[in-house]
Amino acid sequence: MRYLRANVEIVEDPEIDDYVQALGYELVSSADRQDLAFTFFVVKDPAINAFAAPGGWVGLNTGLIAIADSESELASVVAHEVSHVTQRHIARSIQRGERSSVAVLVGMLAAIAIGTQDSEAGRAAAAAVLGNQVQDRLDFSRAYENEADRVGMQLLYNAGFDPAAMAVFFEKLQGSSRYYRRPPEYLSTHPVTSARIAEARNRVAQLGFRQHADSDRFRMVRAKVRVMMDPDNERLLGEFQEELQRNAPNPSLGVRYGIALVKARMGRFGEARKELEALVKERPNDTALQVALADVARRDGQESKALSMLSDAWLLLPDSRLVTRAYVNALLATKQPKEALRVLEEYQRFTALDTEMFRQRAEALEALGRTAESQAALAEHFYRRGELDRAIHQLTLAAQQPNNDFYRGSRIEARLEQMRDEQAALARR
Repeated sequence: MRYLRANVEIVEDPEIDDYVQALGYELVSSADRQDLAFTFFVVKDPAINAFAAPGGWVGLNTGLIAIADSESELASVVAHEVSHVTQRHIARSIQRGERSSVAVLVGMLAAIAIGTQDSEAGRAAAAAVLGNQVQDRLDFSRAYENEADRVGMQLLYNAGFDPAAMAVFFEKLQGSSRYYRRPPEYLSTHPVTSARIAEARNRVAQLGFRQHADSDRFRMVRAKVRVMMDPDNERLLGEFQEELQRNAPNPSLGVRYGIALVKARMGRFGEARKELEALVKERPNDTALQVALADVARRDGQESKALSMLSDAWLLLPDSRLVTRAYVNALLATKQPKEALRVLEEYQRFTALDTEMFRQRAEALEALGRTAESQAALAEHFYRRGELDRAIHQLTLAAQQPNNDFYRGSRIEARLEQMRDEQAALARR
């Protein structure tokens, strides 16, 4: 994951990330195997793609989320990738090869990482690492694909999603390949044929029809991804407003949320705040809407109001990553580093800090004059981003600070030694 962060842009937005994690584990909870740990994440890339890696890592491109017309369609792709892991397709592919060393595995993952950004470069990188065996390791065989379809569709059904969405999504991909010079990236590793679509339809007939209403969270996340991926504010706002009119008098929550986000990005804070206030009034317990409203208020110069809203939310949800990061940002913006540090330390009682939180911690510590600790926190931020050299540089600076006591100095030196050992191991590969 650190290597991926160094080569592709991983979406760090807690609202998007938390939704994908929840969706993934909703499906995993219906799997036969409950002994596997999964990590779901999103790559910022307009290409329609998804992939699974050893150890239960499942990546989805933002392009995939944006094109999904229903939550069941998105869930069908996640279920398919989960099934590749639960059925040990990746491990079995590696075991078939003669060279299953860590170095080869790292090369394979590197090729996947590069391929999410540039499929041609990814194939070239993979070929350089694995030679003639790369296709056998990167592309799943037809048997594996069929098994992942079968198991994935059962996961969909068991988790309460519409199993027909898998066939619908296959047809959408097959149809899109006729109108674009370059077909969706997903088709390069998951070829869709008429026979595969027919098999999916047959499985749906056996399982039976199941209706699934899209969740509000899916609609909001999809709208946020669309805003993230499209910098043309006027065009995107026009698209949302057209959708709003089509769905009147019951407009989609996601469309209204998207309109507010676009207006905020355009600097039309008063209009954005009005949109969000109406949504919060309708859904007073929606944390994401409260955080979005507080963010707009802060950017509009209403810092005290934003702080009050985020403080109230944090008191109720101190373990929320979304709330904690937003609150800490507001505290840092208003020159309250001591309180920001306290909030982060409280969050650590529940779970580990993420990549962005280590950067926030470094900023708070630097403002308090605790330079060595700030540099050590920044080192952890860089380490989690896959920037090992920059992490080592920060720890080296931290170790040289004259005000280190014995214990802090020992901790920094020990961590520095760990990173240097890892750097040397990577160099040997």
